[in-house]
Amino acid sequence: MVVELNEQEILRRTKLEEITKMGINAYPAELFEVNASAKEIANNFNVDNAEKYKNISIAGRIMSVRDMGKACFVSLQDSTGRIQVYIRRDDICIGEDKSTFDLLFKKYTDIGDIVGITGYVFITKVGEISIHASSLKLLSKSLRPLPIVKRDEHGNAFDEVTDPEFRYRQRYVDLIINPEVRETFKKRSQIIQSLRNTFNSRGYLEVETPILQPIPGGAAARPFITHHNTLDMQLYLRIANELYLKRLIVGGYDGVYEFAKDFRNEGMDRTHNPEFTVMEIYVAYKDYNWMMDFTEEMLEKVAMDLHGTTKVKMGDKEIDFQRPFKRITMYDSIKEHTGIDISLMGEDELRDVCKQFHIAVDASAGKGKLVDAIFGEKCEGNYIQPTFITDYPVEMSPLCKKHRSKAGLVERFELMVNGKELANAYSELNDPIDQRMRFEEQVLLSAKGDDEAMFIDQDFLRALEYGMPPTSGMGIDIDRLAMVMTNSHSIQDVLFFPQMRPEVKSITKDTEKIIEQEDTLEVQKVIEILQKENPDFIKGKRTITEIAEEIGEGAMSKTKIEKVLKELTDSKRVIRDGKYFSLV
Repeated sequence: MVVELNEQEILRRTKLEEITKMGINAYPAELFEVNASAKEIANNFNVDNAEKYKNISIAGRIMSVRDMGKACFVSLQDSTGRIQVYIRRDDICIGEDKSTFDLLFKKYTDIGDIVGITGYVFITKVGEISIHASSLKLLSKSLRPLPIVKRDEHGNAFDEVTDPEFRYRQRYVDLIINPEVRETFKKRSQIIQSLRNTFNSRGYLEVETPILQPIPGGAAARPFITHHNTLDMQLYLRIANELYLKRLIVGGYDGVYEFAKDFRNEGMDRTHNPEFTVMEIYVAYKDYNWMMDFTEEMLEKVAMDLHGTTKVKMGDKEIDFQRPFKRITMYDSIKEHTGIDISLMGEDELRDVCKQFHIAVDASAGKGKLVDAIFGEKCEGNYIQPTFITDYPVEMSPLCKKHRSKAGLVERFELMVNGKELANAYSELNDPIDQRMRFEEQVLLSAKGDDEAMFIDQDFLRALEYGMPPTSGMGIDIDRLAMVMTNSHSIQDVLFFPQMRPEVKSITKDTEKIIEQEDTLEVQKVIEILQKENPDFIKGKRTITEIAEEIGEGAMSKTKIEKVLKELTDSKRVIRDGKYFSLV
C-alpha cells in the first residue's frame, strides 16, 4: 500500500534520516528516569526549597519553541501540564561538539517530539517557574505535525480544534492538544472510584460476569450476535449483566456489583453508543425504597468527591444532587404533562392517546411500550433536576416484583436527570413461577414482531427455584453520569474511542487532490460520490436524491446532504445547475 505524504510529513522523515546518520536512535529502548512533573514543580517550587529541585529529570512533548539564537525557551507538556524549559547551547554541549544543540535540537527537532530533560528549577526575570536544562535526549520523533492551538498567558485557547469528526477519530491528538479533554477522562475515572469506594465500604463484592452469553437476557434490547467456532454455537454480546448477578445473590452473597461493558445493536446519537459502560448492583433483603435512598446518597457523594459541592453545571443549567430527590409515579407524571389519566387504559385506548399526540409507535408494540412511548415523548425531557419516576406498569418490567399495594404495577423506579434516564432499579422478582409466566408473555410479544422482547432463560429460572432472597437491584449508566458530572453534551465526549462509521478513504488520485485534510466525513462522502463514474446518472452530475441513494439508505439524511452541498457550493468547490450538482 502506497502512503501519500504531505510536505510536512516528508520533511519530518528526512529529519529522522539525518538523526539516524548522527548515530542517534530516535526511538531508544532504555529507561529514562523521571523524578518530577510539571504540576508538582509549579505547585511546590519556591526559593526556599530550591535545593530540592537542583537535579530534576522530566520528560514530555515539545509544544512550542521560542528561538533566541544560542538559547531557546521550550514549552514542555507531560501528563500533568506544561512547564517552560530554558535550553542554552553551552549548557547541553559542554565540549567543542555543539551538534546536540545546533543539529539535533535546532535543526531536526519539531513540535510534537518527545524529549527527556535534566536540569534544575529556577524563576525567570519575569517571574515564571522554569527548568534550566543541563541535558536533552530525544525519546520519540513525531512524524506527523500537531494541530497548533494557541494559548495566552492565562491558558485560554485560541484556534481550538473543535471538529468532532477529527477529535473522536483521532482521540490521541485530541488528548495532546486539549488538556480539558484529559481532565474530563480523569473525572470519569474518579466517578467510578467514588462509586467503588461507597460499595466497598458496605462490604459489597465486586464481580465479573460473562460478556459472551448463550441468551441475551436482563433487558429489552437488540443484541449483537456472534459464533463460537469450537462449540459451534451462536452467542450474544451481553445486553445486561442482571441475570448473572442475581444468580450470585442466589449463591449466598448479600451484595454484588459490577462495572460492565454492555452492547446493544441499536441506534447511535448524542446519548447512545452501541458499546457502553453500566454499573449494576444487587443487595439482598432490600427493596426499591431502600435503593432510592441509597442512590441519593451515592450520587450526592459522587458530586461532592468531584466538585466539593452537590451543585453541578450542565450547559446553562445547574443540577443539584443534594438529597432528597423528587419522587413521582409514572402515571402521575403522564397526567401532569398531558392532562390524561391513562392508569386504567387498555392497549387500544393507549394507541388512541399516541395518535392524539402524534407519537409514532410500532404495530407490534404492547401496552408497556405504548406507555413508555407516551412518557418518553411528553414527560421525560421535563425532568432536569434529579427525579425518581416510580411504579411502572407490569407489562414494562418482566423482571420486577409486582407492587405490594397497587394492582397492575411493579416496584420499579428510573432516575431522570437533565431530561434523560440515568438509573433504573427494581424490587427484584424472586417468585420463579411468576417469572416464568412473565418470560412466556415476552415470547408472545416476540411472536408479534417485537425484536426486543426477552428470551426465556431456563437456567436463571432454575436458579430462582432454589430460592433468591428479597433483593433490590439498580443499574446506572456510567457514560451518562460522566456527561452530567463533567458538563459534556455528547456521549462521545466521555468515551475515549466512540464507535464511528468507517473512515472514508480517497478512491482515486484525482479524488485525493479534491478532498482536503480538514474535510468532515460527510463532506468526503459527498465528494467521492460526485467523483465516481456511474452510467445510470448524467456524467459528473448528481441530484440530492441520487447522492442519497449511492451513499446508502439511512447513512446520511437528505437534509444533511443538502447542507453539505450548500457548504461546498459556497466555497466554490461544487457547481449547482438546477437540481444537479457537480465538482468544480
